Parts: sequence; structure tokens; C-alpha cells
Amino acid sequence: MPGPSCFVGVDVGTSSARAGVFDRSGKLLAAARHDLETWHDTGDVVEQSADQVWAAVCASVRQAIKEARVDVSTIAGIGFDATCSLVLVKQDGTPVTVSSSSDANRNIMVWMDHRAGGEAEHINAGHHEVLRYVGGRISPEMETPKLLWLKRNLPGSFATADYFFDLPDYLTWRASGSLARSICTVTCKWTYLAHEKRWDAKYFEAIGLGELAAENFVRIGTEIVSPGTALANGLTEKAASELGLVRGTAVAASLIDAHAGGVGTLGGMIAGSTIAVGNRLAYIFGTSACAMASTPQAVFVDGVWGPYFSAMIPGLWLNEGGQSAAGSAIDHLAHLHPASAEAEILAKKAGLSLVAWLDAQAVAKAPELSAAIDLCMSIHVVPEFLGNRSPFAEPEARAVIAGLGLEVSLESLVALYVAGLSGIGYGLKQLLDKFTNDGIQIDVIVASGGAAQSALVCQMLADTTNTPVAIAETQEPVLLGSAMLAAVAAGRSLAECMATMSGSLKLFSPAGGAVAKTHAHRFKAFETLQTAARYIRVAQTG
Repeated sequence: MPGPSCFVGVDVGTSSARAGVFDRSGKLLAAARHDLETWHDTGDVVEQSADQVWAAVCASVRQAIKEARVDVSTIAGIGFDATCSLVLVKQDGTPVTVSSSSDANRNIMVWMDHRAGGEAEHINAGHHEVLRYVGGRISPEMETPKLLWLKRNLPGSFATADYFFDLPDYLTWRASGSLARSICTVTCKWTYLAHEKRWDAKYFEAIGLGELAAENFVRIGTEIVSPGTALANGLTEKAASELGLVRGTAVAASLIDAHAGGVGTLGGMIAGSTIAVGNRLAYIFGTSACAMASTPQAVFVDGVWGPYFSAMIPGLWLNEGGQSAAGSAIDHLAHLHPASAEAEILAKKAGLSLVAWLDAQAVAKAPELSAAIDLCMSIHVVPEFLGNRSPFAEPEARAVIAGLGLEVSLESLVALYVAGLSGIGYGLKQLLDKFTNDGIQIDVIVASGGAAQSALVCQMLADTTNTPVAIAETQEPVLLGSAMLAAVAAGRSLAECMATMSGSLKLFSPAGGAVAKTHAHRFKAFETLQTAARYIRVAQTG
């Protein structure tokens, strides 16, 4: 017998595509994932294949449905989220290369691709009005610098592409045939002014992309809709066949992956607490880290992306901070240590990744989670391997490691790992301090993402920021956020979904006392190192 309606959520991250099947209450019935191939070339080039991404999505959805053992006729909708990566295609879906290799299959410039750093600086020098809504400075992670790079360096691809998509919108187009773009993607990454419901033609003309304005923006989006909006006539026959679903199944307008994590967690219940959504920070800690605050009025925060209107929660303004490298920074940091090879062997025997093994070692060595900071000894880390996204908007920044000796032991590797975690926390503290100074009050950090599944990470974030951290007890909160979009497309409201599907949150409180004093001293050291690195960069460039 058919059961109650189910919803499919799809999440495309940097390294994999995942799918989950959820029931009406938000319970995860099954999930599946398939890895993605990524090409890394010199010059901060990072590329993927849209066809391969779609194939991984389809395989994940089919596997998740099979493992959930649900009748596909009970699946009422499908929602998508993905990284904010740039996709080039022809009208018929043929890929258009973004690669100097001329490989047509390499038609995605991944979010972390920073080849457009020079174009970002060119745009920032113009002090355009729209830049007020990206913290004053546009990032090479965003799409207009990437488009300008393509025009300058691969003019054939720029001219040939019929559509420039953000990856989340590409997925909904592939599923439904709809060219509608999500307010989330175009507002957060393309400079669309959602509060005025328009593109700024003068901006595109001034930066050297005037042809997009002359075309009335048909290649980047003329129909802009709210996340969760039901698109076109649902799944096309071809997409339904590829996904293993029923033709016409509701397809929801998408979200960026981090924003899906926010939707999936911010409505969670905290026992004995009634903290409003506007006082909750959504913190998604994965390969990168994204920290999102929602306010009823526009608040301009220098060095922080936004404010974006209705980009995550309808009617609220979003300020978005974080770091381009977070989980990836910790992984890279660990692999720099001479004991990493030995540790990886031990981790493999335990069935863990290197970082997960180090996390377990730190927990085992500390009498309690908050005491793990004492394992750091003299080591301090500013983990800005891929620049500082916020609150300083310095993509040219790089990591600083201080206090290392000649130790080659596993113990010193664990110390380096914990020091790296604390550095992530101090960077978040700087962002929270900036929010507070500009009138945004955050009373709790609601964490999600792969790294946030660690109790040590959650306690470290609470201690370094002196702010309670809540973690969703529900499984796969990012997938859940996309499933909520599917539920909205099938007829429910987002407010209802967030209230009834998010589940409960587990709270980690700051330790205080001697631990707080230790972090206060270490935070001063963190900022001193950060300042020194900034001085060195200035001195090098004259």
C-alpha cells in the first residue's frame, strides 16, 4: 500500500553528489552518494563536468529510493542544492568548455576556482553600487568575475554558450526544462538586486559585460523565483526516466548548498529555549565554512556578503560570512605534518579518515572536550590557506603556522590538528564580533555539515567564540533542507516545513573559567599573527 508522501533532497557538494529520501516528518529513510571527478590545474583552476554531476545525481537518487523501499508514486517532490559553481551549456545541453585544455566536458568552473582574482580586483576598483550588497568587495568565487575572465581568456566559449547557470539552477533546468533561476543563486552570487527585482544593467556595462545587459540578461536569467517554487510542469519524461521517478513529479527551485543547510537546521527545537531565527547563526562546516545571519531589515556589514533579500528565508535579509577553506584547511594542515603518513595507516586500520582519527585521538587524550585545547602546547594556526572570505575580504591572505618545533610524533600531529580547529573558531569569533558591532545579535550557532558531526568540533566552536553551539540531531541536515524545498513545491509552506521537519538540536555550552582565559590569550595571538601576515603581504607588494 502506498505510504504517506515522501520527498527527495539532492545535495551536490565539491566532491560528491548525494540524495536522501525523507518522510513528511523529516525522518531520513535512506541516503546514497556518488563521488565526483575534479580537475585541478595551475593558476587556481578547479573544474568539473556537468554531465558527470548529473549522472552522479541520477545514480544517487535511484540508489536512495531503492534503499528506502518506497513506491515512487508516493514521492511528491524533489529539491536540489549545490555549490555555487558556474556552468556553461548550449540550448540543447551540450557542454561548453571553461577549460584552457579545450575539453568540452570540463564545463564547470567550481566555486573554489580563483582564476578570476584579477577580474575581481578590476571590478572592485570601480566601487559600483551593487558591491554594497556583497560586503563592499566582490569575490573571485562569484560569477561575474568568472564571466569576465571567460570573455577575456576564452572568448569562443563566452560567445558560444547559450546559458550561464549557477550549478543549483542547472540541476533544476536539467530536471524540469525550466530556465527559472533561484533568488538564492542570482542574488548571492550574480549581483541580482532581489529587493528591487532587477539586474543593474549599468554595472554589467561598466565592468565589461555589457552584452549580457544588451541581451536583456537572457543568458543569466529573466525569470527569478523563490526557493521551493514549483517549476514548469515538474520532471520531464527524460529526467524522470534517468532519476527513476514519475514524470511530472514536482521540481523545486533550488538553494546553494550552505543555504540548504540553514533551512534544514534553523527551525530545530532547543530544549527550554525560544531563541528566534533572527538570533540564530546557521553555520555550515564542510570543505568550506558558511555562516549566515537573518535579519528583518537590511544590515550592511563591511567584508561580509550581503545583505541579500529573501535569499534563504522569504522576507528576511541574509548576511553571509565564512571561509573558503575550513574542513579542507584542516585536512591540508594535517597532511603537512611528518607523522601524517604513519597516522593515515592507523586511521585506515580503524576505518577512519585521517582527520576523523585525529579527532578521536584528541578526545581520548583530553579529560573532557574543552580541555583538548591544552593539547596544542605552543602551536598556533591561522588556517587561511585559501584567503580570508570574511570579515576582511582578503582572498590574497594565506595561512600562518607558529610554534612548531622538531617534533615528529603522533602527539604533535594531534596538537597541530587541535590548533587548527581553534583557528577556525577564532575566525568565526571575528565574524561574530563584527556582527555584534553592526547590530546583529547572535545567541546561538546552529551547526551542520560533515565537520560539525564531531562533538569536539562543536565544543571547540562554543569555547572559541564564547557562544552556545547547537547541532541538529537529525541526519543529513543539508539534504533535509533540499527535501523541504521539495515539500514546498508539493504544496506546503517553508515555515511549516522548518517547524515540523527540523527535529531537535543538541546544545554545547562554552566552558568559561580557565578554558575561557586560555582562549582569550590564544585569540590575541591569532590576531597578532594575522596582522603580521598582512604586514608581510603589503611589504612584498611595495
